[in-house]
Amino acid sequence: MAIPLLSYNPSSQNTRVPGYEVPGDEQPRIFSSDNLLSNSDMDFLIEAAYRQIFFHAFAADREPFLESQLRSGQLTVRDFIRGLLLSDTYKRSFYNLNNNYRFVEQTVQRVLGRDLYNQRESIAWSIVVATKGIQGFVDQLLNSQEYLEAFGDSVVPYQRRRVLPGRNEGEMPFNLKSPRYGEYHRRKLGFPQVIWQNATRTFKPQEQRSKAGDPANFLNMARSIDAKGNMPQRLSAMNVDFLNAVPYRKK
Repeated sequence: MAIPLLSYNPSSQNTRVPGYEVPGDEQPRIFSSDNLLSNSDMDFLIEAAYRQIFFHAFAADREPFLESQLRSGQLTVRDFIRGLLLSDTYKRSFYNLNNNYRFVEQTVQRVLGRDLYNQRESIAWSIVVATKGIQGFVDQLLNSQEYLEAFGDSVVPYQRRRVLPGRNEGEMPFNLKSPRYGEYHRRKLGFPQVIWQNATRTFKPQEQRSKAGDPANFLNMARSIDAKGNMPQRLSAMNVDFLNAVPYRKK
């Protein structure tokens, strides 16, 4: 008998309330298969799905078979997201490098487009991972009422309500807030590394930089030349024979 999902109460209704912000550059771009006009639009949708799930997909991380099925209409966007979550790349990059709690946090952020409400939700989904495995966890997330209401079958998941009207800055992107590697694996791999630089680099605006032919460019070269002039002659006026020194015309 399967254990039912542990109940939890949302600590914030921010992601569930429609936004009234003025559209801008920080607003998420919605990629949907309902309004595709060309093949390039499908390329952008697939790239958006890779960015949302993998953050960045190398050539070896791509799933050409799933892409082909999505282009031909055999898969919906939701099924394509399911395939990416169950791929070897996602398991190797997220599940194998984190415990269940951190794996749940990163997957909920990518699939539902929000942070975990509280620790009780993290425990609830971790029980699902432990009892039903990764596939049961992914299926339950994608079949949840929250996912269907927010994204449905045709919209690529995105970080919802990143810009908040009451804050100067919006919410931090998930890939910066929750890095792929956990603390244990970061220490094991030896990063982050502190790099000390002996030289201090300064920034000089373009208008303050010297141009070609500027005498300031040759100032250091002129200072490096050890130029010494001739010593002045030490001559006293008492020793000068003015009468013989003055030229005169001979007869």
